[in-house]
Amino acid sequence: MPHGLPRKIRLAFILQTVLASLAIVMGGYLVSLVIKHGLVRSVLQDEATHYWQLYDASPAQPPPNTANIRGYLVPAGRSSLLLPDNLRPLTPGYHELVADNELVLVDEREAGRLYLVFLRSQAERMAFWFGVVPVLVILLAIYAVSWVTYRASKRLVSPINWLARRVARWDPRNPDVEELAPARLPADLQGETRQLAEALHSLGVRVRDHVARERNFTRDASHELRTPLTVIRVASDMASADPDLPPRLDRSLRRIQRAGRDMEAVIDAFLILAREAEIEPQSEVFDVAELVEDEVESARELIGTRPIELKIRRSADLQLYAPPRVLRVVLSNLLRNACAYTDQGSVEVEIAVDRIVVRDTGIGMSAEAAERAFEPFFRAEPSRPQGTGLGLSIVRRLCDRFGWRIELHSEPGIGTSVAVVFV
Repeated sequence: MPHGLPRKIRLAFILQTVLASLAIVMGGYLVSLVIKHGLVRSVLQDEATHYWQLYDASPAQPPPNTANIRGYLVPAGRSSLLLPDNLRPLTPGYHELVADNELVLVDEREAGRLYLVFLRSQAERMAFWFGVVPVLVILLAIYAVSWVTYRASKRLVSPINWLARRVARWDPRNPDVEELAPARLPADLQGETRQLAEALHSLGVRVRDHVARERNFTRDASHELRTPLTVIRVASDMASADPDLPPRLDRSLRRIQRAGRDMEAVIDAFLILAREAEIEPQSEVFDVAELVEDEVESARELIGTRPIELKIRRSADLQLYAPPRVLRVVLSNLLRNACAYTDQGSVEVEIAVDRIVVRDTGIGMSAEAAERAFEPFFRAEPSRPQGTGLGLSIVRRLCDRFGWRIELHSEPGIGTSVAVVFV
């Protein structure tokens, strides 16, 4: 589970820690700047104000000279040659002399000009102790709290992670649900997680039983449905072999035989759809044109007396490796739809190099109806008595099952074209 809950929690804590660290580091940097420039400047300004007050009381007052501050006074009208060389060109204001490791405040009054020098290294030392050290302490506290919280969160979600791994290993065709049986659950799996595990166990049991029932039905239906069809086919073959059979009865027997073949094809198609996708149905190489001719001949009975021309256009030879009865079901449903929704004109089946196309000159469909044409039970014109709306849905499912692409184009009043592309 590369994107499971534990990984998301871990990423969330890492992101939270990184963002908090960046914010605190930026805060520490700003604090250092404030200490280095704002606080030191304020201290020097206060020291200058205090000195001028003492100077007004006694001009003999010497400039400040302490462990942190050195002062120089240039009385009005006097030369600045007594100043250190790096201070002489400075104008009134606050200056940072990086090369000389000094922060300098030049304060000018009527009595003269006062130079107060604060060591830059001392300011950086203050910034370290009052800015960097608190930041490091806070970062360590955040890391410790995040680690403890992450470990606690990991313990909380570990039962869910254990449950997810067990369910992910289930085989949908035969899920191993006994792992989640209440008696086999770990003792630390409690609360809502235990309820979830029991619910999944119950669901897995129902899925397993349902799969078993469907598998049994598929096997039994394959046998039971073919038995009566075999009887019908054999009996109709024997009856049609009579040379004295009246023409009317002969036509009826042929219709019975075609209906039996259609029913066998439908049963095969349904059984294929009911089986698992890993089980490949029996396929063979066959000539598509022969199958198309049989289905077109069967579709002639659907036209009745309507003025519809049913024709085949063969633009290429097409050999296909697939279950023939599946293609028979697909084609018969397309022809049945074309004949049901065409009152006059033509229904044409084209055999191309990689596809079969069924075209009609029927009532057509709007764009909205064409989008829903493959939905179960949808009918473009419900007032027509033919059909149940399942034909195109079955066609779509069979085509998807064998990797065929189906394309539908339709215009109201012009007709519909449906292509089955064998990709």
